[in-house]
Amino acid sequence: MIIRVPGRAPHIPGQQGRVAVVTGANSGLGLVTATELARHGAHVVMAVRDTAAGEREAETIRRSAPGAEIEVRQLDLASLASVYAFAKELAADFPAIDLLVNNAGVVLLGPARTTSDGFELQLGTNMLGHFALTGLLLGNLGRADAARVVGLSSITHKNAHLDFDDLMSRRDFSASRAYGRSKLATTVFGLELDRRLRAAGSPVVSVLAHPGLSRSNLTPRAWEHRGRLGRIVARAGLLVTQPAERGALPQLFAATAPGVRGGQFFGPSGPWETRGRVVEVHPSTEAADPSVGRRLWTAAETLTGVTYL
Repeated sequence: MIIRVPGRAPHIPGQQGRVAVVTGANSGLGLVTATELARHGAHVVMAVRDTAAGEREAETIRRSAPGAEIEVRQLDLASLASVYAFAKELAADFPAIDLLVNNAGVVLLGPARTTSDGFELQLGTNMLGHFALTGLLLGNLGRADAARVVGLSSITHKNAHLDFDDLMSRRDFSASRAYGRSKLATTVFGLELDRRLRAAGSPVVSVLAHPGLSRSNLTPRAWEHRGRLGRIVARAGLLVTQPAERGALPQLFAATAPGVRGGQFFGPSGPWETRGRVVEVHPSTEAADPSVGRRLWTAAETLTGVTYL
């Protein structure tokens, strides 16, 4: 199935009356997503770690789309305390939330680093923080009409494997391997969430998307610690990657297209799903394995203290 979506995504259905929360919305894919949702009428909450940067981008959106309803709130997914505080305030202010785009992420950070809760930084930010956030907001999502949760996967998940004896990658740490594991965990979470929502008879839909190889602020950051070689690789990447405006199209489709079903996964159509038009794609065998989903879910509940479904 090929979904024809132009570069500026003008065919997004009207989002008037919808409340949309986008994590990591002050740059890259998240900024494109927040901009398009606001431009099409949604009340957008930009959930960002750096609120000053978020306010600058929000003002740019307001200038380009007069009347856009957009606000900035502080959220650090590498801190469960921050996730709890953000979710508590948001849930009180918005009894019904229509859309949660779990976009924020970190990638390839060189030496091992941990979150404030002691989790490997990439797993803690990309998956566990979003697991906690989604669980804490699930009641509000359930009060909306056909709410959606969109998880941001990556093609790297297909070459990754979860080691449940070492989820924090403490043995023989590799930043790239840990990133792949974090995105596999994100994919497993999105699919397991779909199973549990269906089993509970919930109206909330869980879907996934990935951007292929997309240019964003994460790409140069990923190589900045590698000196001259890193700069060369970053420049070469410009030749094979697509701009963030196109990289965001799969998640925009997942978030807004009519008829999207729980458990669907969208990405680019080109070779190895690196770039191109939006199509429905498939997760790895491990990601789609319900037994892996159940095991990761149990681990995530224990690690975050958030229990749901």
